[in-house]
Amino acid sequence: MLELHDAPLAPLTTFRLGGPATRLVTATTDAEVIDAVREADATGTPLLVIGGGSNLVIGDKGFDGTALRIATTGFELRGTTLELAAGEVWTDAVARTVEAGLAGIECLAGIPGSAGATPIQNVGAYGQEVSSTITEVIAYDRRSHETVTLTNDECAFSYRHSRFKADPARYVVLRVRFALEAADGLSAPVKYAETARALGVDPGDRVPLATARETVLKLRAGKGMVLDPDDHDTWSAGSFFTNPILTDAQFGAFHARVRQRLGDGAEPPAYPAGEGHTKTSAAWLIDKAGFTKGYGTGPARISTKHTLALTNRGGATTEDLLSLAREVVAGVREAFGITLVNEPVTVGVAL
Repeated sequence: MLELHDAPLAPLTTFRLGGPATRLVTATTDAEVIDAVREADATGTPLLVIGGGSNLVIGDKGFDGTALRIATTGFELRGTTLELAAGEVWTDAVARTVEAGLAGIECLAGIPGSAGATPIQNVGAYGQEVSSTITEVIAYDRRSHETVTLTNDECAFSYRHSRFKADPARYVVLRVRFALEAADGLSAPVKYAETARALGVDPGDRVPLATARETVLKLRAGKGMVLDPDDHDTWSAGSFFTNPILTDAQFGAFHARVRQRLGDGAEPPAYPAGEGHTKTSAAWLIDKAGFTKGYGTGPARISTKHTLALTNRGGATTEDLLSLAREVVAGVREAFGITLVNEPVTVGVAL
């Protein structure tokens, strides 16, 4: 294991923000991951697990403890069953499944981060979520001090949530197993309306796998959601806020606020989210509350390509970013009575 002290963490995050860790350990095998976790737990040392760093907001003071960077590798394909080591680069893994002619995660192309992070957040985009293809997650259980295998049901997946996110101090993901589909080189049925329009097909249709992946990459790039070191719109964590899910009563009150603010004919985005619940769009809320693309005057601003991404324009601090996030949250709450929830994990700071 590689070990550094007073190690900068900002370069390990897509925001490029945050202070140093007292100690940074890079593990390249499952055994090294487990050893590092056990050592931290045995000594009572705070532990921060880092994968691709695409979902982290680290405070300017850094992290007083051990930061464990998981850099394990492993891509194993057996028929339609895929097993990924937690440290595998997600975008590369998606590309390899498309090359192998297997469907199920092609619309998750371009999402930054590591494979091990995908079940934690139940990563999803353009009509696909990893929960629909994950069969098992192999993790180290810090409570029982053993490696365990959790089934899909045991992962308790929901929208951008899971058992791992609900109890972040318990599990460290080591490997993830997926069941993909062999569909003669075609994608899974296209579910997302924007994707279907871009492809020129109807929802439910299938298209060549490579075409689906390339189309999603173009859509994401147009929103600044594909990492590019020269494009500050991608110095972000992607979507900073989750889409609110409202009860029928909450949605009714929200609908009334929308019409009061925008006019009698105004209709907010509304998507079914289970019985008695409706999901609306965080990006729409932010825009209609007055925070348009490019909003801000400091080194942290809203992306010029997508209102849902908060970005580091270069030279920003974490506090700059949080100040902008708090302004957006307060503005949306005042305009529509909805409190946005941040999607990235915060370390040493809070909104």
